[in-house]
Amino acid sequence: MGPDRSPHGASRPQEAPVATGQDPDTRPLIDDVLVRRLVDTQFPQWAGLPLRPVRPAGSDHVIHRLGRELAVRLPRHAGAAGQARKEFAWLPRLAPHLPLAVPVPVAVGEPDFGYPWPWAVSRWLDGEVATVEAMADSAEAAVGLAGFLMTLQRSASAELPAEDARGNLTGRPLAARNRATRAAIAAVGGAFDTAAMTELWDAALGAPGWDGPPVWFHGDFHTGNVLTVGGRLSAVIDFGELGVGDPACDLMIAFTLLSAGPRAAFRAALGVDDATWLRGRGWALATGLNAHVSYAAVDARVAAQTTRQINAALVG
Repeated sequence: MGPDRSPHGASRPQEAPVATGQDPDTRPLIDDVLVRRLVDTQFPQWAGLPLRPVRPAGSDHVIHRLGRELAVRLPRHAGAAGQARKEFAWLPRLAPHLPLAVPVPVAVGEPDFGYPWPWAVSRWLDGEVATVEAMADSAEAAVGLAGFLMTLQRSASAELPAEDARGNLTGRPLAARNRATRAAIAAVGGAFDTAAMTELWDAALGAPGWDGPPVWFHGDFHTGNVLTVGGRLSAVIDFGELGVGDPACDLMIAFTLLSAGPRAAFRAALGVDDATWLRGRGWALATGLNAHVSYAAVDARVAAQTTRQINAALVG
């Protein structure tokens, strides 16, 4: 599996607190020794394979490459604790329908040595993270991204679980982000047009809801979760927010990656109606503001990416 999003710290495993599951900010301390012990004791068939950290890793997972073909991913916080089991349950069923590669889960590890959550071993996916510099002006990339989403929403619908069995696959509505988004609008002050952000957010919340059948959505479809090989789309990773419901959240890729022309080609290829596009702009605004408030002051790359995303959402 390819890289995650931002650096992580390391510490000795015996110092790692056991999380209670009640505090989403509880973060166990993870180092190479802990990962080695977990792999060697639970999966001795891989004990002889070299293990090395992938840096930078991410805000959600600590990632290690295991040999040439495998990746080990340990959640860093409780919010990502369900991803290993979710991907193991669903990605093998969805993958045959999809036009781009997705992670292939191999095993789910159990909590041990003070580490509190399930963790994953998956096949390593080669590729570079998609960048604005390489992809923003590519109509081919725009149509390819739309094709991936169309297939996820339509062809993969054969794998939809029954409504009473969806559990953590049920998507949260845009309105669930209302309080945090309004607080973020206030927090960024003069960095963006406050009136324009408020107007867009009000309009997105007021847009008609999804009136089609429930469909699969990726849930975190942005540049960091799209891989390329040789300048072409190759894979989509990190399905921790995979769910069923309104697909508008996946439109954020149009505002994180694409410039105006390819963005229009993406929308046309996907056949998005006005209400869904407006909700998608709301998702792009909300997620961009959240990342900007959390990371822009300490990470210039995130500051640039989220500034672009927020301004693109405002333009539409």
